Formats: sequence, C-alpha cells, structure tokens
Amino acid sequence: MKPSNELFDLIKSLTKSEKRFFKLSSSIQAGEKNYFKLFDYIDSQSDYDEKKLKEHFKKERFIKHLPSEKNHLYKLILKSLRQFYGEQSASSILKQEIKNIELLYNKALHKEATKFLKRAKKLAIEHEEFYFLIELISWEKVLTEESYESGDFDVDLNNIIKEESEIIDKLRNLAEYHILYSKINALFRSDGFTKNEEERRMVNEIENHHLIKGKNTALSKRATSICYYIQGLCASTNRDFELSYTKFNRVRLILDNNPKIKIDLGQRYVLTLFHLMQCYVYDNDFEMAQEMIDQIKSLKGKKGFNSLHLTLRINNILLTDQMNLYNFQGEFDKSLEVFERGYYQNKLLIERSSKEQKIKFYFSAAYTLFATSDFKTALQFLNLILNDNEQQLRQDIYSFSRILNLLLHFELTNYDYLEYSSNSAIRYLNKTKRDHQIEKVFIKQIKKIAKTVDQLETIPIYEETLDQINILLKSENENVILDYIDIVSWLKSKITREPFITLVKKGVKT
Repeated sequence: MKPSNELFDLIKSLTKSEKRFFKLSSSIQAGEKNYFKLFDYIDSQSDYDEKKLKEHFKKERFIKHLPSEKNHLYKLILKSLRQFYGEQSASSILKQEIKNIELLYNKALHKEATKFLKRAKKLAIEHEEFYFLIELISWEKVLTEESYESGDFDVDLNNIIKEESEIIDKLRNLAEYHILYSKINALFRSDGFTKNEEERRMVNEIENHHLIKGKNTALSKRATSICYYIQGLCASTNRDFELSYTKFNRVRLILDNNPKIKIDLGQRYVLTLFHLMQCYVYDNDFEMAQEMIDQIKSLKGKKGFNSLHLTLRINNILLTDQMNLYNFQGEFDKSLEVFERGYYQNKLLIERSSKEQKIKFYFSAAYTLFATSDFKTALQFLNLILNDNEQQLRQDIYSFSRILNLLLHFELTNYDYLEYSSNSAIRYLNKTKRDHQIEKVFIKQIKKIAKTVDQLETIPIYEETLDQINILLKSENENVILDYIDIVSWLKSKITREPFITLVKKGVKT
C-alpha cells in the first residue's frame, strides 16, 4: 500500500508563523517529543519519501509504530492550528463561547453564563451566524427556565420562541439560496458558459426561480449577497456581461457595507471582484479590469483573506488572469514577463492549487508562449491538459486546448500529426454536445491547408476560412472562441504576413 501523504501535505501547508506556534505550544507538554523529530524531517523533504524517513530513524524506537506517531503528530498540528486561529473568525469565537456557556452552566454559575450568552448572541447577530444563533437561543431558553426557578420573570419566553422561529426562517431561506448556487456553480465549473440549448434552459430555470426573480425574497444580508451572486453567475454563464456587471456590483456593495460579513465571505468577495474584472475585459475597459486585479492583490494576507485556500486562489488570479488580461490586449510580451516571473516563484503554490486553477494556468501559459513563438514549450504546458482524461470540469478549456494544439502543430509543421489530431478534436467536440459550429469549421479548414503542398495555394484557403469564420462570428454564441484564442488574427497573419501579436493589438483598437 502506498504511504499516505496527508501528514506531509499538512506540514507543507503551514506558514512560518504556524510552525513557530506549533513548536512553542507543543514544547510546554511534558514527556518525550518524538513528533518534533518527525515534524522536522518531513518538513525538510521536498517530496514525501517514507522509505528515506524509516532509514533515517531506523535506530529510534518510535519508528516501529510509525503510523500511530504520524497520526499523533497530525492531531497535534490540528490542535495547534485551532489554538492559533481561535480568535480570528466569528465562527471559531462562537464555538468557544458556547463551550464556555456550557461549562458555566454545569458549574451552576447561571448569571455568568447569561453574560457570555448575551455577548455571543450580539456577535452571532452581527455576523448573521444563524446556526450558532439557534444553539445560543436553545441555551437562552435553558437559562431563562433557571431564572424562573430563582423568581426572576423579567425575560418573556414567548419572545425567545418568536426570535427562534425568525432565525429558523432565515436559515432555511439561506439554505435554499445555497442549493440554487450549487446548481449554477456546477454548470459554470463544468463548461464556463452555456454550450447548448439544454444548458441555457437550466440557467433560465434558475433565473426564474421565485427566490431569484421575486422582490424582497432574501431574509438576510448573506442571503441577499448570494442572491445577486447567483444572478451574476447566471448572466455570466449566458455571456450577458452587462447584466453580470450590474449584479456582481451589487454583491460588492453589500459586502463592502457589511465588513464583518465580508470577512466571513472572503472567497465570495474575491470571486466577485474576479467576475467584475471579466465584465470590464469584455467591455474593453482594460484600465478598470487592471484595477480589479490590483484590488484583489491588496486583499492578500488581510484578515478574512489570509487562509492558504484563499492565498492560492488570489495567487492564481494574479498570475493566470493577469496573463489573460495582457493577452486580450495583445500585450503578450508583458504576459510572458508575468509568466516567467510568477511561474518559478509560485511553482509550489501552483501545484497545491485546485485542478481548475491549474488547467487555467496551463492554458494561459500555452497561449502566451504560442503568441511569442515558443511553440515547443507551449506544447509542453498544453499537454498537461490534453493528457488528462477529465470528463466533467471546465470542458471549455479542454475543448479549446484541442484547437490550440492544432495551431501549435501547424506552426511546428507537424503536418502528419494534424490529421490524427484533427479527427481526435472533432470526436471530443461531438462528445461535449456543443451547438457551436466555429471550431468544427476551423478544424476542417486547417486539415485542408495542411494538405496543400504549394504555399501560394494556401492563401485562398486562409481567406475562405476567414470568410466562413466571420459569418459565424455574427452569432454571439460563436464569439466565445475569441475569449480563448484569437483565430481571426491568426488567419489574418497568414494572409498578410503581419505578426500575430500586431494584429491582435489592431483588433482590440478597432
């Protein structure tokens, strides 16, 4: 059985501050500390190698029961992290306060417990932490009964029951929004945009749900923010970026006006700025698109945005989407600088990123290298996508990777390979049930050009291809390919012999 990497991954995820705190908090404990030796050795490894670990500690007695030692260390690190972040989020503070209320109640210190309860309720209300509010109200009922036994009837139990009912309604309301969000998010994560009539119907159903379409249906600030976020994601998936901008801007305003909730919803805030950036790009407002990236950068390391999870996401935007923004403007040299600087500095973070974040980066890197004529290196990055058998995630990227693959092999004059690669791309596109025609037309024409021996004879085919593509591009649904690969500028570069980069820049200005 392959040794588990879970402990290695946890240790490697720790910041310097977290490691220091772990060492300090653990050093207080009495007894032998074999886990320190284990911690330091695993931390020194670049890749987990249990064979080397066992060889290194072969004279130590603890190595005979390594699985239990690893498990013990894993739990100690988690305990240390709980202590380290104990007062950094509302939810962690509320967990402690509820435990304090329970302890004080069990000690028959009811007045003291009530003080903790009032303080915790105030915090839970400010942060709209409805799950914790339900538990706190349950304790409030218990403590109210105790006060009745002491002859104190100042608190009306009916008011508490009414408040509990209102909180349950808000909790149920928020849960319903989360279900709708899960549906549109799954569609967005699957394809990036609606690729056929069935998916457009699914988005339409979500848009017309009474909680999304109706007025004043959200019962809390959290629910309001996710309602507008769902509307924005629906619009973005349907490529209605004007509406998408309006909805995501509402999300940003709600969260900016409620800073405590904004800290709790750090990921939603970052993704809201990301979607606004996308809207500005499609409006050719590159200055404001850059402003959104700069705002995301300014959040890095701040309270609510300093988890490794969000750090990875922010880093991905600062690398991948900064490259994409430059690429869209035809500023491929600037994009290449971002790639060369960011890739080697963030290689470990890229490896730790989600699969979606990784394939987005690989595609952006491949397109940047393609535009700057480093075709072989571009192919290396593209193969990281093409060699993956993913069937669910971001089919838009997997599909357009096959188009970029054809262009790369064409530029490398691998004409013999193009026939096989073209047929493979067509089969893949057919499987994805896309109702777009532009990719298939383009592939068909590329095959025709590759078979043409006389270079002079290729010019009419390029021109024919460009005419066919321009006709299809009159449909908004077909335009989506240009968000990934500027095939129009590539075709023009073959006809006019002007550099691809120059023509991309010209296309942006027009």
